[in-house]
Amino acid sequence: MGLQETKIESLPFVTAELNYLAPTPGKPRTYAYDPPPGEPKSTNLPEPHDVPIFDGRPIANSFSLDREGFALVKHPTIVRNFYDENEIRRVYYPAAEAFLRATLGADRVVLFDHTVRRRVEGAADIRGGGPRQPATRVHVDQTEASGPNRVREHCPDEADQLLKGRVQVINLWRPIRGPVRDAPLAMCDGSSVAKGDLVASDLIYPNRRGETYSVKYNPNHRWFYFSEMTADEALLLKCYDSADDGRTRFGPHTAFTDPTTPKDVAPRESIELRALVFHKA
Repeated sequence: MGLQETKIESLPFVTAELNYLAPTPGKPRTYAYDPPPGEPKSTNLPEPHDVPIFDGRPIANSFSLDREGFALVKHPTIVRNFYDENEIRRVYYPAAEAFLRATLGADRVVLFDHTVRRRVEGAADIRGGGPRQPATRVHVDQTEASGPNRVREHCPDEADQLLKGRVQVINLWRPIRGPVRDAPLAMCDGSSVAKGDLVASDLIYPNRRGETYSVKYNPNHRWFYFSEMTADEALLLKCYDSADDGRTRFGPHTAFTDPTTPKDVAPRESIELRALVFHKA
């Protein structure tokens, strides 16, 4: 029995509503732009469930990417303005690449995109319209199919060779300002997720079709968050792992509304950076 299981009942927790996938006929899909006439924006509809979300901070050192699919890390940054695209790519990208390579023992890291989020009460989440809203449905960023496709998309000339080794897609998530009390991020212990809980879902762009996992409710899921994350902390989230040897390969996560949060706290601001992580062995 793992450390996180032996201590879980003694951890502080909140009970909050998480949006799982509602049953839907066919493969769920969402348009990332205005859909064709007569088509709904999305068939990926929410099914809310109240679940306990345990504060993992007292046992933060016991979590790992390979077992639970997420980990809390210290990661100070000298970036002054995360709303400056040039500064992100000039300062944050190289520092994050070096950090991920060292922390994960990787042979190579390729950063392929990032998303800045700032919660605005009542605002719609519009792609390409400035900072995004926190993602409020349980999901995994990649799937069994889209993980390798990211390698083919971003490293086309080397993809065949790179895919012979171990490949991960890792999300590096951090607060821009802290401590985070509004819309914190909840992570599901990957060892509590059954394969049938993950439902491949299309994300349709004007010129391509991506694929993510939506997640069906399972009462066995164990959820965690880290209370009051600071701007010097970050989360490593596993979105895909080609290693199929029993370790966690996909880590569901979502923002959630903490019912104990006072109404006057600052809205959450965060940045997530997505990386291809390559291991020769």
